[in-house]
Amino acid sequence: MKRTVLTAASEDRITTMPSPEKRGALLRSLSSRHVQFIALGGAIGSGLFYGSAQTIGLAGPGVLIGYLLGGGIVFIVMRALGEMAVAEPVSGSFSDYAHKYVGPFAGFAVGWTYWFSWIVVNIAELTALGIYVSYWFPDMPRWVTALVALLLVVAVNLVSVRAFGETEFWFALVKVLAILGLMAFGVVILVFHLGHGAAVSNLWSDGGILPHGIMGVLLALPFIMFSFGGTELVGITAGEADNPSKTIPKAINQVIVRILIFYVGALLFILMLVPWSKIGLGSSPFVIAFQDVGVPDAAAVLTFVVITAALSAFNSGMYSTGRMLLTLSQHHQAPAFLAHISKRGRVPVFGVLASAAVLSVGVVLNYFLPPVVFFYLSSVATLTTIAIWSMILITQWRFRRALLTRTPYEAPHFPLFWWPISTILGLVGMLLVVVLMAFEPTTRVGLYIAPVWFGILYVSYRVMSRRETRGAQAKRSRR
Repeated sequence: MKRTVLTAASEDRITTMPSPEKRGALLRSLSSRHVQFIALGGAIGSGLFYGSAQTIGLAGPGVLIGYLLGGGIVFIVMRALGEMAVAEPVSGSFSDYAHKYVGPFAGFAVGWTYWFSWIVVNIAELTALGIYVSYWFPDMPRWVTALVALLLVVAVNLVSVRAFGETEFWFALVKVLAILGLMAFGVVILVFHLGHGAAVSNLWSDGGILPHGIMGVLLALPFIMFSFGGTELVGITAGEADNPSKTIPKAINQVIVRILIFYVGALLFILMLVPWSKIGLGSSPFVIAFQDVGVPDAAAVLTFVVITAALSAFNSGMYSTGRMLLTLSQHHQAPAFLAHISKRGRVPVFGVLASAAVLSVGVVLNYFLPPVVFFYLSSVATLTTIAIWSMILITQWRFRRALLTRTPYEAPHFPLFWWPISTILGLVGMLLVVVLMAFEPTTRVGLYIAPVWFGILYVSYRVMSRRETRGAQAKRSRR
């Protein structure tokens, strides 16, 4: 049985989509602790542990202001997503909502862009993993590390959603405990003057809090937004959470707390332990800081932590890409075989395998390309993430407008605060980030690739729509 989506008539729109009860039967096996730590795991990855070196280099201690600004924008997006996810908890999340409230092409574009974004992010994570492992094994080829990580994460995601949830729980727990431990260790070093040059004055003694002015903070903002990529993963889990009306709001409301503790708090201690000018692009700022204060064993432990963080983000990416391909297939916007769900583990097995096949490109890239590719990939991922977040805000606007036309009116159970002002502020923030990307060579790459990607999407959708139309006409003529 299919239901018709009421949209403006147009030959380039597909107007049918399967009803939710007929879609693939994903099990609601993710508990509250799974959802909480998946939300953590998706957001705390290489963007913080490795990419923050770039943001510190651009903004100095002022990077803390940038993370607060970026975090505020992300929180608006997450509350907008949460409003829809609580009302309609489906695995397709914002792609499903865009399809329903904006139009089929919007659902098609945001779904494939989200898939593409995670593919790029996961290739970046593979690149970062090779860099991290070289700390212990300097002669280990980066492509070998990438291949082992790919096989490991694919195996976990093919077992069951609960296996993914448990793995992500422990990965995220390692990161959380490590950051909290790092902050506690930093307090001991600062209070008892155990480090070589560690001092609170490092925040302002090396050129001031804003050594490159407010423009340095703004130029760091695109990299900061990349590090927040993955927070929207909590929306994808809504279709497999055992109690989404409670777990989703709780996870989303904690976003701002996580940003304050795990981004602002952690980097605050890093910047006090070592002058910001000593942090370069060759390694993680966390490792550099503890090496600089003369704690080599702690640096080795932190290397393990950042490896865990990259695997965690990679694991989240594999999960989300498989689910997004499933949703696109159910909307007849991707090959039908991608909607297949395994009988035993109830996972979109072909969606996971298809994503893994594409990610094998990352293994090849790690063989040929230098470490700087991480920042080029993060640029592309940043722009696609901004596009997805913008569509979430636009969709939420349409969703709320749709609610207002219903009789009787039912207020959302988890409404976005200050709507519609908050939605407008979020969209302005997204536009600001896109403009700022033009000022840095590494972030400018995303601006070159984005038009090509969206052009491919438009052409693909037109071709797919015409085939759908011809197929429907052929069926009618045979009757």
